[in-house]
Amino acid sequence: MRDAIGLAQRALLFRALAAHDVGMCNLYSLDRGQDAIRKAFGVERDETGNLPPLPAIFPDQMAPVVRLAEGERALAMMRWGFPSPSSKGPQHPVTNVRNVRSPYWRPWLKPEQRCLVPVSSFSEYADTKPRKTPVWFALDEDRPLFAFAGIWRPWTGVRGPKRDEPVEEEHRLYAFLTTEANGVVGPVHPKAMPVLLTMPEMAHVVGNTG
Repeated sequence: MRDAIGLAQRALLFRALAAHDVGMCNLYSLDRGQDAIRKAFGVERDETGNLPPLPAIFPDQMAPVVRLAEGERALAMMRWGFPSPSSKGPQHPVTNVRNVRSPYWRPWLKPEQRCLVPVSSFSEYADTKPRKTPVWFALDEDRPLFAFAGIWRPWTGVRGPKRDEPVEEEHRLYAFLTTEANGVVGPVHPKAMPVLLTMPEMAHVVGNTG
């Protein structure tokens, strides 16, 4: 596992530079307990129930997200990936935001739609032969908690893994913002990387309406 100390991008907190890239960072892990998450993120309301460790989180799955709800930091389960901008063709969740100037994203970039996505490590695929190789990144070998800088939205429609026999219902969906790849992630995935936040950056995202 590569040492990713210094990945938090203070100056790039809700900025992005290019177009959608649904192939980037489509796997992350959250292996810390519920109490550790509540403490690290200052959670005042926990709506997740009994939250088990999540060693492999993929698009369209449910995962915990911290957002502001009725003036409190709330930990809630949401589904990873916004609906596709196009209603034509196969529908694939859009998991990350790289063009914040797009009209598609603009309604969800308001302060009240900000969220924090708890993470302990994330994966990018190295372009190796004959098969691509997953490379995991964390703050250090102990994999302490950090966050993806995210946004969320409500949405009604059919979502979820096929094995769950999804039906049409109201969902809460999230995606995370991206920035230029730094010197640690760039050699593996040069196009972009998630905007990563550690303390004290996390304290200024959810709950700060400025």
